[in-house]
Amino acid sequence: MCSPVIKGFLSHQEKKIVCYYGTWATYRSGNGKFDVGNINADLCTHLVYTFVGINSQGNVVSLDPYLDLPDNWGRDNFRIFNALKQTNTKLKTILAVGGWNEGSAKYSIMAASSALRKNFVSSAIKMIMTYGFDGLDIDWEYPNRRDSVNGKADIDNFTKLLKELRTEFDKYGLLLSAAVASTRDTASLSYDIPTIAQYLDLLGLMTYDMYGPWDTVTGHNSPLHKGEGDEHEIRENLNTVDVAVEYWLTQGFPPEKLVIGLPFYGHTFTLINPNVYSVRAPSYGPGISGPYTATNGNIGYNEFCSLLREQKWSIYQDSLAKVPYAVQNRNWVSYDDVDSLIAKAKYALSMNIAGVMIWSIETDDFHGICHNETFPLLRAVKRILSSSNSSGTTVGPVPTTPLLSSSTTSNPVTTQVPTTQHSSTPTTPKNDFTCKSAGMFPNPKDCGSFYVCIQNLDGSFFPNYFSCPANLYWDQEMMSCNYPYAVSCTV
Repeated sequence: MCSPVIKGFLSHQEKKIVCYYGTWATYRSGNGKFDVGNINADLCTHLVYTFVGINSQGNVVSLDPYLDLPDNWGRDNFRIFNALKQTNTKLKTILAVGGWNEGSAKYSIMAASSALRKNFVSSAIKMIMTYGFDGLDIDWEYPNRRDSVNGKADIDNFTKLLKELRTEFDKYGLLLSAAVASTRDTASLSYDIPTIAQYLDLLGLMTYDMYGPWDTVTGHNSPLHKGEGDEHEIRENLNTVDVAVEYWLTQGFPPEKLVIGLPFYGHTFTLINPNVYSVRAPSYGPGISGPYTATNGNIGYNEFCSLLREQKWSIYQDSLAKVPYAVQNRNWVSYDDVDSLIAKAKYALSMNIAGVMIWSIETDDFHGICHNETFPLLRAVKRILSSSNSSGTTVGPVPTTPLLSSSTTSNPVTTQVPTTQHSSTPTTPKNDFTCKSAGMFPNPKDCGSFYVCIQNLDGSFFPNYFSCPANLYWDQEMMSCNYPYAVSCTV
């Protein structure tokens, strides 16, 4: 069990800013390119390097050896990343394993086997110690969900994994954290909350993706409170930051170990009727993509703030949910800005939780193109958390950085009345693939997708279809999505 004082972390009065860095941004073009050298090491208390994965033996492995490692004239990013601690001696660096693209199946299999768990723990420690990280972040998305192989058994197996990691990590003074599903409907399926609390130094609630273009109506990516369109929802069923935090706390998770997720990206929708554009307006799928992230339905703040300056958009504020949204013809975008993130940081202080986590710093306006300073979102959050006193209140005024407006753009700020109600998430399976055994297999018709075959109770196999993010191919050798240049695919 962890000691009462969280090892390696700041005291609970000094709030944490846990910053995730998406390493794939190094391959982006133009102003979207973000290398380790672009990181401002003074703006975060913890930096998280994403992602590494695991192989069939449960061993932790690099998903991009050329980028991460020095071998074969590699770029040696692990060491360069950890060298940031020379700039900020208080900084902690954490290696994240898993992520959405890794799926759940491999982790379900690994966690169910004592031998594979042992491999995982020992290989994680070796990688962490070799390259100078301070700990490990478990981002299994998610136990008992998606393509899980062992179903409900994942819940106990995840707990066993954390317990075994804790036992070995304590020998080296290493930190152990996890990123988890946040809402009651999702978290209740995946975690034994009071028990995992014993083994974690820090837990990050992924309080975003509350609504997205997979829904049939528009909705906020990360609403702080009950807002437009929620009038008839009972509180415990709300997908909001505050209700998610309350759920985890009432389930017994200690506030001094809890951080809430702040998204530096937005979700985009395509309206069915451009004249019906409120929250919960009918939508028929993903909307615009950004020039750097290049994924329909998602857009980085750095990409969207440029569009707001260059084009004519109408910006609306949901004064209840404390988040904005923007409309342009059939385009509808839910995003966070300086003001909404300040509101969430103040909420974290009011709940006396450990702080916040950022997903992710490479989509901030890190060049300061839209604002009068670099990293305006991250700086705004830091100002709030740094100005807190021991009672969790803020001291003095907190300056914000205005969006630099285009001379040809006028963006009214109003509030709209909702017209529709939230509906459940639709699914569009493409299960025309025939499974011959359990495991993960390439889609013979498409380089950018794959199948996870699960064995049914009757011995047959069922295929689950997954699509890689934009511009990535399925790599059967690595068992993960990878860059096209590294994959042999002739489809």
